[in-house]
Amino acid sequence: MRQAGRYLPEYRETRAKASNFIELCLSPDLATEITLQPVRRYGLDAAILFSDILVVPYGMGQRVWFEEGTGPRLDTLLDEKAVAALQPQALRATLAPVYETVARVRAALGPATALIGFAGAPWTVASYMIEGGTSKDFAKAKVWAYCDPASFQRLIDVLVEATTDHLLAQIEAGAEVVQIFDSWAGVWPEEALRRWCLAPLRRIVSGLRAVHPDVPVIAFPRGAGVAYETFAAEAGVDALGLDTTVPLAWAHERLQSRLAVQGNLDPVLLVAGGEAMRTAAAAILRALGDGPL
Repeated sequence: MRQAGRYLPEYRETRAKASNFIELCLSPDLATEITLQPVRRYGLDAAILFSDILVVPYGMGQRVWFEEGTGPRLDTLLDEKAVAALQPQALRATLAPVYETVARVRAALGPATALIGFAGAPWTVASYMIEGGTSKDFAKAKVWAYCDPASFQRLIDVLVEATTDHLLAQIEAGAEVVQIFDSWAGVWPEEALRRWCLAPLRRIVSGLRAVHPDVPVIAFPRGAGVAYETFAAEAGVDALGLDTTVPLAWAHERLQSRLAVQGNLDPVLLVAGGEAMRTAAAAILRALGDGPL
């Protein structure tokens, strides 16, 4: 969804003009071009801002870089002292190029094409900040949360503030919809999921609604399983992104009566293409095509 046109040859040509991925995200010229490329090629009904969820810790002063073939890397956040050193007040100034990109894209799009902004959810972003990158088991981050929930809560609080501000800035610059990605929500058991994923999401949504009550908010609590129903009932969002494990009939019965849903197609089917992809897409449309928009 938020990958914009990273699979396109024109993306790869544009990508080569930046020395690193962070520079690419913070270049309004390049990020605007990349955001618009899929819309030009396919006539899509929405553009998705080209950026990354890790611009938020970068904007607060944590060192972030990307290694080819490895992915994102961060200077590891080790303790409460490191949390206190974060600078959420610097976020808007540091990420001003991102908001300029939003404004440029909005100006370039026709009235029939929506612009979607996004951010990572506090738990998912915190996991990268603590682990120093991707993780197989999130052990460092989860041990911190279990052993010292008070200081972990302070990190989550900082990220709620920063994420809300980041999304508000995107809306002010021209984003008409925002999406919050909790890519690693599914690693928590029920009570921890409520505390570290659902509760922060509700606070962010509340903060957005207080300023922009009519801007739709989409949440994607990947891997939440049956807890998707809890998110539908309690998160206050307008739509949920579904991961590939959510049964379509269950989603129709338990989720679509409350809100809009999107997703569910296995991304690998887009690589496979052909009849397998068309069959799966048709099944999603049959099951979920008459739900709310």
